[in-house]
Amino acid sequence: RGKDDKYKIRMPKLRVAKEYKDKRKSIDDVERNIFKFKKSSEEKSKKMDKEEKFFRETFMYHQEIRVLARASAARSVRSRRRADLPLTAGEQLDVIDAVQGHAVICRNAQGRYGYVLVEHLNFR
Repeated sequence: RGKDDKYKIRMPKLRVAKEYKDKRKSIDDVERNIFKFKKSSEEKSKKMDKEEKFFRETFMYHQEIRVLARASAARSVRSRRRADLPLTAGEQLDVIDAVQGHAVICRNAQGRYGYVLVEHLNFR
C-alpha cells in the first residue's frame, strides 16, 4: 500500500430521497423537442399570410405593403365591423396607409389589418 491510501478518508454515500431520484431520471430521459419553436413560427407565418390575403381582398390593396410609421393605441376600442381593427390600450401598431378622412390602415402584432381612427393613436 502506498502512503496516500493509508490516510484516505472514507465518505459515506449521501442518501437521496427516492421520489427526487425518480423525478430527476424522468427529466433526464425526456427527449427535448428542438423543433418546437420552428413549428410555431410556421403556423404563425401561415396565419399572417392568410390575414394578408384577406386584407388585400377586403381593402383592394394591390401595392407593396410598407410601414409608414409606428404608433401606439391611446385607449381600448372595440371594432364595430370586420374592417375595423380592435385596439387595446398601449398596443403597438404599424401604420400601412393613410385613407381619406380621419382613418388609417394599421397592422397589429398578430398580423391583423384594419381601419383605425387617428384620434385613437399616439404617434412618436
